[in-house]
Amino acid sequence: MDDSKLTVRAVERALDILLCFTDSTDLSLTEISQRVRLHKSTVHRLLASLEGKGFVLRDPMSEKYRLGFRIWELSANLTRSDDPALILLPEMERLRDQLGETISLYVRDGLERVRVQAVQSNQAIRRVAPIGARMPLYVGASSKILVAFAEPEVRQKLLSEEVWPPGLDRSAFLEQLDEARALGYATSVEEREPGAAAVAAPILNSAHRLVASLAVSGPANRLTPKMMDAYAPLLMDAAKRMGTMVK
Repeated sequence: MDDSKLTVRAVERALDILLCFTDSTDLSLTEISQRVRLHKSTVHRLLASLEGKGFVLRDPMSEKYRLGFRIWELSANLTRSDDPALILLPEMERLRDQLGETISLYVRDGLERVRVQAVQSNQAIRRVAPIGARMPLYVGASSKILVAFAEPEVRQKLLSEEVWPPGLDRSAFLEQLDEARALGYATSVEEREPGAAAVAAPILNSAHRLVASLAVSGPANRLTPKMMDAYAPLLMDAAKRMGTMVK
């Protein structure tokens, strides 16, 4: 293998190490090694390089690693002019104040959806929506939207997956996707977690391309099917306004 390929592989491995921290605050060398499936000595060398550049920090007491301050320096320079998570935040806050429930913004990443923005409900009993959470595309109101309004190949790839959740009928899921396209919104009740319900609508840009899914979620005993149907027109109106703000 030539030097250029070795260099690229090292970069890929270093990035895989950084991605281990998407769902963990701190990790040991052993934990990182298991996650990236590399020998400890290789991971240790890569961590030493990342630590030297400030991308990770090692706690001398616990000997665990966490993200370094260089990550935050980079994030401060993210392009904000076309970031839907920032552009749409004021509209999401207005919708939260109007409906009184948690508002979330999801985008598709492969065969998963990622919550890129959220505005929490002010009610005492509420559904807390952590930003950055990943969920499968085959369950939940926003998943239905992100598949129903995506390119046909996305739907085909998802439905052709060999591993399919037990109890979830593919043909029934297809019918829900068709219904979402016809209605302009999708609903879910306790599909992903007990006691939770959600209604979602697509955010389409001026080219009618899907940008994200806008969702209202809350306790199922408050966000009843009747209430979700009542909220749907307000949600779709908000999503339509948001579509004019993004590329």
